[in-house]
Amino acid sequence: MSQSSHQPVVVLTTLPTTHDAEAFLTALLAEHLIACGSVGPAVRSVYRWQGQVERAAELPVTLKTTRDRLPALEAAVQSRHPYEVPEWLVLAVDQASAAYGQWMVSETHPD
Repeated sequence: MSQSSHQPVVVLTTLPTTHDAEAFLTALLAEHLIACGSVGPAVRSVYRWQGQVERAAELPVTLKTTRDRLPALEAAVQSRHPYEVPEWLVLAVDQASAAYGQWMVSETHPD
């Protein structure tokens, strides 16, 4: 798949609670920044933050969007996310079915 502006991409982040995750996804959907979002089961994260080892229960959140929506999506994630430094990892999609790709474009570009 080419690096076209409508290329599907997957963004990974985490949120602390189901309520946070569902409100977050609902807001992103309302703005057509994502076609779909998935909330995974809770995980236990262990990480270093400000010199201390921290442990936290988190929910992995997967956002499906198109490459051209990334700048607006990143701005929305940064402004709405409860963490000071939210996870923001963008994964390229090598291949998607034509029907799924078209659906993603129609959801993120309703005009």
